[in-house]
Amino acid sequence: MTRIAAIGECMIELSGRDGVTWRQGFAGDTLNTLWYARALSSGAIAADYVTAFGDDPFSAEQIAFLKANGIGIAGSPVIPGKAPGLYAITLDSRGERSFTYWRSDAAAKSLADDRDALAASLFGAGLIYFSGITLAILDDAARTTLLDIIEQARNADTAVAFDPNYRPRLWPDRTAARTAITAGCRTATIVLPTFDDEHALYGDAAPADTVARIREQGPGEIVVKSGGGDALVAVDLAAEPVAPPQAVEPVDTTGAGDSFNGAYLAARLAGRGPREAAMFAHAVAGRVIGHYGALIPMDRLADLKL
Repeated sequence: MTRIAAIGECMIELSGRDGVTWRQGFAGDTLNTLWYARALSSGAIAADYVTAFGDDPFSAEQIAFLKANGIGIAGSPVIPGKAPGLYAITLDSRGERSFTYWRSDAAAKSLADDRDALAASLFGAGLIYFSGITLAILDDAARTTLLDIIEQARNADTAVAFDPNYRPRLWPDRTAARTAITAGCRTATIVLPTFDDEHALYGDAAPADTVARIREQGPGEIVVKSGGGDALVAVDLAAEPVAPPQAVEPVDTTGAGDSFNGAYLAARLAGRGPREAAMFAHAVAGRVIGHYGALIPMDRLADLKL
């Protein structure tokens, strides 16, 4: 059985505001991707979310929520006195979202403090997934620890997928973000960037420039997402744009890129080629943006299961 281990921060999500009433859920970029990979995969896929939890009631709810949906937590530690971060989503008339965060003392910042526990959580995974946000929430020493462990796993033939997912507010400056995200790309075998992020951080003029730059870091499979537009799928020295099957009017674009990533990775694990996997990922993302919040119930994806 193949095991996917995603690393990052599970947050409390407030979405779907109606006056002063909010809907509470749990989400976070790497969790969202793991959620969709798990929802779309057959029973031959196991899933673990690797993070750090607090000892508060919300953390206990998170763990129970993950377990109820077939997602384990491996050896993720429980940190006394800590709690999850929180964010709220507000939407404009076009379904575009903005976020307000409360995460400065979140438990997940401690996910790499115990090197042995983290290494044990990742040991034996067939696919490790992490993001630029995973790197951003860690201090320098913890970030180095995480990348060292992932590199060792990759050198032992574990596939490693990375979404640079650049969020300026999480970094002290662009130089720090570039250094860490470039290191993340070097550690990966599959990179799943979003062009707008790459343009903002590196000044790339076109998705082809993003592919060329990341290829120099070593990954042999790169898929550049462009919102609702074509994805540029590059494997080895070939590259081709893959268009969405149809235009979708969004209700809420939260989780669109994360669901694309999860669907793409699920399809690749199921033996689909990169182009077919990108087409499948477009279809899944199109469904996700028709719902509020980052996660839609797994049973609503049953007809798309691989």
